[in-house]
Amino acid sequence: MESWPGAGKAWQRAEELGFDTAWVFDHVSWRGITPWHDGYATLTAAAVVTSRIRLGTLVTSPNFRHPVPTATAVRTIDDISGGRLTLGIGAGSPRSDAGVLGGPEWSPRERADRFAEWTDLLDRLLRGPETTYEGTYYSAREMVTSPGCVQKPRVPFGIAATGRRGTRLAARHGAMWITVGGDEQTVRKQLGLLDEACAAEGRDPAGIRRMLFPRVGDEPWRESVESFRDLAGRYAEMGITDVTLHWPRPDSEWDMDMAVFEAIAAEQP
Repeated sequence: MESWPGAGKAWQRAEELGFDTAWVFDHVSWRGITPWHDGYATLTAAAVVTSRIRLGTLVTSPNFRHPVPTATAVRTIDDISGGRLTLGIGAGSPRSDAGVLGGPEWSPRERADRFAEWTDLLDRLLRGPETTYEGTYYSAREMVTSPGCVQKPRVPFGIAATGRRGTRLAARHGAMWITVGGDEQTVRKQLGLLDEACAAEGRDPAGIRRMLFPRVGDEPWRESVESFRDLAGRYAEMGITDVTLHWPRPDSEWDMDMAVFEAIAAEQP
């Protein structure tokens, strides 16, 4: 993981290039890379050295964060950034940092239950002004969050979900829905689930942004501006509103010609 002097310049460069948003993975460790810098501390520093670009987690999960201290950190970053934070949230996976706190491994059902309860409680905490809650997995007692977030009624959530239950959560709480995609048929099916979830929640689906974080190896979209333009155009026709690129990382699967990366940034409206 790059130390802050270098990383800080990358955040500033992302803003200079004209990107709308910049995100950080929120892990204790990731794919064997250690040490891994704390996501929230990184966003705090990024908020100080930038002024326009929106900042966010891609994504925070219940794997090692409790909703109460998470809410405090989120409000703090929202304040320091002047209301530029979007909180990406996901259920997390059983890999990487899932077991760092000890205890038995969560079943898929428990992971989904925790995700729903975690998100519901965080929503309450950020809306405030005071929250008391007793759930199956998480609780809060007389937690005061007044005066709340800079952004009202709270920091927007971007919820990563691909199944029916998680997509319903995105329709209920999300300003943005996030997917790592797959092939076009898979994404089209996921978008259909999101529309169904919005209908069930009485939500206008047009009010939710839809972000694709394309996986490495799916298509040769990183080879040229034209190939990325083709990918973005096809997914835009399906309803995707945002496509996120990984910052080029030399000698890794995330490597990319910086000239192509910067040219793609220059094409943003």
